[in-house]
Amino acid sequence: MFAVSAGFGVTELCEKYKSEMDDYNMIMVKALADRLAEAFAEELHMQVRQELWGYAPNEHLQTEDLLRIKYDGIRPAPGYPSQPDHQEKITMWKLMDSVAQTGIELTESLAMSPAASVSGLYFAHPDSSYFAVGKIQKDQVDDYASRKGEAVETVEKWLGPNLAYDA
Repeated sequence: MFAVSAGFGVTELCEKYKSEMDDYNMIMVKALADRLAEAFAEELHMQVRQELWGYAPNEHLQTEDLLRIKYDGIRPAPGYPSQPDHQEKITMWKLMDSVAQTGIELTESLAMSPAASVSGLYFAHPDSSYFAVGKIQKDQVDDYASRKGEAVETVEKWLGPNLAYDA
């Protein structure tokens, strides 16, 4: 698991630009912070592959290969197609003690704050690949809710876009 951010101070800087009616720089600061957070996540993933877990110590990929995910392993994240339940961030945050360790907090809607933050899981298996969870049926939601110890309505709320039925 990991959580990284390049967003500390961005809100304050954007407020300054907003007060100066400088929309261009406000947009650029947000965009740059988002790109830096993604770059930090990629750099950390490379360090995991090459050094920390060391399963690809001789990996030397060009930028194009990185963009095409030509490396072993994946880093899926809650809220994305392969892991649509944002609530899994709560578990991750507890296990990593993320607020104390990084200062990155979760909002009520489970967005990360600061906004220019990235989190996810690492899977190192050479055959791991990204995938998308299809539409989820009612019996699957019932089973998932039971295993999580949550109300079906709560699970339906968080998985709404992925449901194959009207909740």
